[in-house]
Amino acid sequence: MQSNREQAVRELYQALLRSWNSRDANKFAALFMKDGICVGFDGTEYCGAEEIASALAKIFHDHPVATYVWKIRDTKQIDDHTAILRAVAGMTPPGSRSIKPDRNVIHLLVARKHEGHWLIASYQNTPARYDGRPEAVEALTAELQALV
Repeated sequence: MQSNREQAVRELYQALLRSWNSRDANKFAALFMKDGICVGFDGTEYCGAEEIASALAKIFHDHPVATYVWKIRDTKQIDDHTAILRAVAGMTPPGSRSIKPDRNVIHLLVARKHEGHWLIASYQNTPARYDGRPEAVEALTAELQALV
């Protein structure tokens, strides 16, 4: 059974990806601490909720972004105010229901409880390329495709 804290952190992560899927840069950024950090798929670092909102607004305006499909692997409570969530995610291009294997990622989210609310302190979006292990890419893609 999940604790209230674990559930809150899971809901925070899910709200993050839902805001991406709805192309809502402000809602996405509002889930971060004022000085939160977001590391994008290409390694770009966005520092602070304002920078995150601004950068995502441009991305959403200029590109037809793919939709996330995800699976939470686990959460770990560090202390009463800090938790780490680990997940995998894939993306389906606009108009498709097929996961693009080259867009599979590992997500790591650090959440902090601030003034009674859980917010994102850091979010890392790392490509799951699994260099030299195509069977690992295929397995993750199949796992994520089953969620579509």
